[in-house]
Amino acid sequence: MSQKLSFLDRSFWITESRANPKHVGCLQLLEMPEGSEPKTYVTALHEEMQGFARACPPFNCRVKAVFIWPLGLQPVKHMYMDYHVQCHQVEDVHDRVALDDFVARMHETRLDPDKPLWQYHFLYSPKQRTFAIYARVHHMYGDGATLVRWFQAGYLDDAQTEGFVPVWAIKRLRQQKRKHYKPMKRFWVNVWETLLTGKDLAVIFTRLLLRLVRINRHYMPVPFTGTRTVLTGQVKSGRAVATFDLEFARVQALAKRTRASANEVLLTAFDIGVHRLLQDHGHVFTRALYTNMPINLRKPGEKTTGNRIAIVPVQLAHDESDPYLRLRQIIYHHRIVKQAAQRARPSAFSGYTIVIQAVALVFEWLHISDWVKPIANVLVSNIPGPKHQKYFKDSKLLACYPISTQTPGGGVNITLMTYNGVANIGMVCCNQHIYSLQPLADYCREAFDMLEASIDDPSLSIDDIGEHSDEVPLSIVSDH
Repeated sequence: MSQKLSFLDRSFWITESRANPKHVGCLQLLEMPEGSEPKTYVTALHEEMQGFARACPPFNCRVKAVFIWPLGLQPVKHMYMDYHVQCHQVEDVHDRVALDDFVARMHETRLDPDKPLWQYHFLYSPKQRTFAIYARVHHMYGDGATLVRWFQAGYLDDAQTEGFVPVWAIKRLRQQKRKHYKPMKRFWVNVWETLLTGKDLAVIFTRLLLRLVRINRHYMPVPFTGTRTVLTGQVKSGRAVATFDLEFARVQALAKRTRASANEVLLTAFDIGVHRLLQDHGHVFTRALYTNMPINLRKPGEKTTGNRIAIVPVQLAHDESDPYLRLRQIIYHHRIVKQAAQRARPSAFSGYTIVIQAVALVFEWLHISDWVKPIANVLVSNIPGPKHQKYFKDSKLLACYPISTQTPGGGVNITLMTYNGVANIGMVCCNQHIYSLQPLADYCREAFDMLEASIDDPSLSIDDIGEHSDEVPLSIVSDH
């Protein structure tokens, strides 16, 4: 009996290609226990992990499909652990640029569609006690909330040498049972839910139409009105990856002082960083950039697997040199979208996501993404992770950097996970035009420092980032 998939789950399989694989990954840095021998510890750990060949759902499941349409996830009879758990020797684990480049080369390749869709890669140097794990899993298995819940289940609160079970072999990974109705009652419940969802979808698209004709500018951005840049366009083979850290206590303190959310503070830093990177490539901006913002549609405490998210565009800042005023603009636009999401049923926002992403996928299939405007220029998602120290068997987890997939239409995907008081940030883009994201990592760090300092020093301003305004910008704080 195969496990059922939602339409959103299926979309990650249908739309996958060699140029745009639909897996998500993470780069984990770990420290061996005291007294371990670097030359043998990781190879022994790798061999031990290969011994856990009895995987549990969904890690023991491949996709059962008819042509390109996936019917469900079906357990396999045999796990090829040499494929799923691999070991690589690298020159220097502490060379973050080289490590990010190594991960980028693995991240750009597609998972074998004839096998369960996951891999663990151990990366080590025989001279160092720090080693790394690059893990990846197909997005159809779950969204960020699901994958982080699994990740936490596969790590320990204390170091243990006996009884450790890796995440793919934990037996409690089960989908919650849905509430069952009698057939006739279920039919009418579904009809009623469909009607309500249709009503909310109609309201969403009506308000977008009113914004398009400039009758109501106080709503979400209209899809496919973003700015074309070297980061957007047709997604092709090849990836650039960069990782860096921010102390999350600083982010939270700044959010509290500015009456903002941590997301809004980070969006401001990322917005300035992306502008600086694009200016290096000759871009000039007459309007704000957009970000795609994932919204978790689960109810509090809900632990279903699969994908329960909506992805909607949010307008960023424009024509302000004061970082604090840019933050106020982003707060304003972000909360417009949050209010729109709260007024609609989760299924309506999920349906809206499917519609606009489906259109973007058609553009990608037709290879015309270079000629149409993107939905957004950057996708930013924030995933709460473990608040305390974790261990992989007896190795201390130092950091975990999420590395996501590319959305149709391109852009840079920035994902952060908070772990043990630190925001571990991973960035990925297609490397057709931009060969390294390391400058963006530096720019985002500098932008956060500037934003933090500007609260007490209003004279601080960002350097010219290529912005020019053709009209008076919409701002609730500007004196324009």
